[in-house]
Amino acid sequence: MKQNEECITLHEEVLENWQSVVDILAELLDVPAALIMRLSGEEIEVLLASSSDGNPYKPGASEHFWDSGLYCETVIRSKRSLLVPDALEDVNWKNNPDVRLNMISYLGYPISFPDGEPFGTLCVLDNKKNAYSETYIHLLEKFRDLVQSHLWQIYMNHQLNDSNKSLRDYIDEIRSLRAIIPICSHCKNVRTDDDYWESVEDYFSKHTGSEFTHGICPDCMEKYYSGVMNQGKRNCSD
Repeated sequence: MKQNEECITLHEEVLENWQSVVDILAELLDVPAALIMRLSGEEIEVLLASSSDGNPYKPGASEHFWDSGLYCETVIRSKRSLLVPDALEDVNWKNNPDVRLNMISYLGYPISFPDGEPFGTLCVLDNKKNAYSETYIHLLEKFRDLVQSHLWQIYMNHQLNDSNKSLRDYIDEIRSLRAIIPICSHCKNVRTDDDYWESVEDYFSKHTGSEFTHGICPDCMEKYYSGVMNQGKRNCSD
């Protein structure tokens, strides 16, 4: 999760589009709060909040996430939507932290990265009992899909840029190897730019990240170890 968080940069244009989403949801569903929540390390924060009247949530506000008892924690942990029509009538929710803000009804959907790791939630909250109609439930799901598709595009573009950077680095490495490499004609050590001499293995390991393993080719085996090989053959035939 942390790796995904670090690789995502939400530009102003994206945030403006998402702000429109929460504002429209709050207006259409006639609720005081529509939010996009984001996980940030051990915290869950209000990334965006609708500008609707009576919204007690402010962007940047955060709570400790794990075992918080928040509606959104259940959504993220289960990776499923959650509908709580009236927390005051539900033994599982009557003491949750949002009730202290008089947010007694909740409808939320998880937002995930392409690899399935959680980003946060899209949710709406009301200060009165609200079971939400099938139309509103379907609408919130579609808006979640829209936000998630934006997130996935950002994520995949970042991955593509990383791939292009790796390719550029690889090309640079090839170019450096194609340069004239000063090598001793006897011991085959390579002279570095600092006028030091180092083994071929060390030189290529530094410049390419390659690791070497050693063996003996057939020609050298014949040249240097032919006596051992012949002795072994004679022992096998005895």
